[in-house]
Amino acid sequence: MSLFVPKFDESVIVRDAEAEVVGGAPVGVKLLADSSASGGALSTVRVTLGEGADGARPHLHHNSAEMFYLLDGAAELLSGDDIVTAERGDLVIVPPGKPHAFAAVPGSTADILIVITPGVERFEYFRHLQRLRLGEATLESLLEAQELYDNHYLQSVAWEGRR
Repeated sequence: MSLFVPKFDESVIVRDAEAEVVGGAPVGVKLLADSSASGGALSTVRVTLGEGADGARPHLHHNSAEMFYLLDGAAELLSGDDIVTAERGDLVIVPPGKPHAFAAVPGSTADILIVITPGVERFEYFRHLQRLRLGEATLESLLEAQELYDNHYLQSVAWEGRR
């Protein structure tokens, strides 16, 4: 087992009012700390989902685990072939290589703190998603960047059949 020791000298402090927000209703992503801020230790965002809104399509990370902490509301999370319903105060950690996705439960909103460790520079990934939503980027451009962001999309029969 290897031990990753991040290298950064100062505490990371992100003020709520100063954090960049990408998107808006029904999906908003608050960019909190990217890998470069934490010496590679982690990347973290806060995702707010409107009632029943989809958060992320099924995907996996080869090199990072992803943690989901429900600050409020309720979310459905894909973990492998299982669909887990998480509510306020629940924590779900998905290991590297395991397919996952998330969405607000129908009729509910969700406010989720997401941490990826070790960190990957992800802020530009979320900006890329926003450009895609606005028609300023193509799906092909996002698929071409999967390796860069260690975000690999896949099909999930369990996720597609959940509703």
